[in-house]
Amino acid sequence: MIDWLAPLVLIGAALVLVSILTSVLAFRFGAPLLLVFLLIGLIAGEDGLGLAYDDQQGAYLIGSVALAVILFDAGFGTRLAAFRRVAAPAVILATFGVVLTTGLVGVAAHYIFDLTWPQALLLGTLISSTDAAAVFFLLRAGGITLRSRVRGTLGVESGSNDPIAIFLAATFVELVAQQSGLGGFTTSLIIGFGLQMGLGIALGLGGGYLLNRLMNAIELDAGVYPVFVLVGALLVFATTAQLGGSGFIAAYVAGMVAGNRVVPQRTELRRFQDGMTWLAQILMFLVLGLLATPSEFSDIAVQAVGLGLFLMFVARPITVGLCLLPFRFSLREVTFISWVGLRGAVSILLAILPFLGGLENSQLFFNAAFIMVLTSLLVQGWTIKPVARWLGMIVPQRLGPVEKVELELPGSAHHELVVYHVTPGSPVVAGARLPRWGRPALVLREGRSMHFRKAGRLQPDDYVYIFMSPRYASALDHLFAASEEGSRTSRAAFGDFAIAPTAPVATLADAYGAVIDPAGAELSVGDYMQRKLQRPEVGDRVALGPIELIVRARESDERISEVGLQLLSGAER
Repeated sequence: MIDWLAPLVLIGAALVLVSILTSVLAFRFGAPLLLVFLLIGLIAGEDGLGLAYDDQQGAYLIGSVALAVILFDAGFGTRLAAFRRVAAPAVILATFGVVLTTGLVGVAAHYIFDLTWPQALLLGTLISSTDAAAVFFLLRAGGITLRSRVRGTLGVESGSNDPIAIFLAATFVELVAQQSGLGGFTTSLIIGFGLQMGLGIALGLGGGYLLNRLMNAIELDAGVYPVFVLVGALLVFATTAQLGGSGFIAAYVAGMVAGNRVVPQRTELRRFQDGMTWLAQILMFLVLGLLATPSEFSDIAVQAVGLGLFLMFVARPITVGLCLLPFRFSLREVTFISWVGLRGAVSILLAILPFLGGLENSQLFFNAAFIMVLTSLLVQGWTIKPVARWLGMIVPQRLGPVEKVELELPGSAHHELVVYHVTPGSPVVAGARLPRWGRPALVLREGRSMHFRKAGRLQPDDYVYIFMSPRYASALDHLFAASEEGSRTSRAAFGDFAIAPTAPVATLADAYGAVIDPAGAELSVGDYMQRKLQRPEVGDRVALGPIELIVRARESDERISEVGLQLLSGAER
């Protein structure tokens, strides 16, 4: 047996297992998970437990494949309707924003590290992209529900800015290696960018469509579908890269195309992809942590931390402010998007490129990028929830906790089986009846199964099995939701009571003394709010003197479907 095989598997499995167990603590304390994984790699590395790892090519290969898996899953989970809503601002941030960040940080790096302009711009490029994994783990771990426009913008930006940063980093590595000036460089950069992005988008669209068609045309065992999709995603990534395009943008686009069409075994597929994405993140972060040598950080720690603070407090706010200026984001929204610009594994992965290009200051680039990532995670990572609360970006849940499992039925995409856990204080316990289109089939009570009609009134801790169409998947949630302990917070967020959006807005002046704009006095409440807000979001408010109208819900076409009314005290007006 090969001597190195058993120790390698032992060490690798142990590190992954420790990372998984440690993630439980990260969820509990809201710590940035990426920071935890990196620290485990650092502790196990050369300056910690003594595991010497200096294979930059192997680390870049592992990181690239892992990133392709993560980007495909990010695209697969992005709904096309949500993408369209935020496409313009998010794409501007992911393209022009990356370039502007590179320039601003490059100028600062030129003076802080005394680098040549090409070298300074290279360092700026390495940390120019935000990290989607770090951002959304922190939002999920903190239980933060953001306004949909803000969350969508952050998601699309984080998922689509990595390919642009990778292209720029590779281009600047080549520029520094050739020791040529910036003259004449712009033209080749634009041509190369257009080629990589154009091929990436085109092959991503084609690859995602073909992958989806094959999934629906070929009958495979349920356990084979997820493997088929994963291999297909990597094939799209590798083929695009081999032809000179951006494999990363192709993986993201392919995931979006495949995920927004009918997909067999979607539930099982999502579970498998979640697991593979977690594994990809853990492996990428661990390997990058092992590659670092903390004892070398002290030489440039002060400069790198200073550059990281410049990125957080100057470069990122300027970039986001300029990019979002045409899109009518509020100052609070711009401030929050600026703050949630965490740097992560992609920046460290890109910092390997100078080694592969044989650059003279490769270790300086890597160490500086690593320290800046740590600074971002320590400063921004632990403050996302307080900042979101301070800026009013958190939208409270209108429902209490709901426990349910959605099961896809084989051979049909028109029905599914939903299992609800009946929680104390929910409306069904109080006697609320299920709608006719809900078909309850079975009740599990204290380990015994019984027909729904023979079970009588539902009791706490019952499990109810209901057949329904997928379009009604969330329509029963309010019947099974626990009573919200924070009802006072919910009323403050959504109003004291609901009013019909079709009601004439003029009646509010008679009933509550509301101050109505004469130009809209003939409109309904919903249309009046639509005119005032333009693109309404859940939680948006329209002040009318002694009352406020609040958007409780909206349709997919952005029309307001539910309106809350809140009575204001004299001090609140």
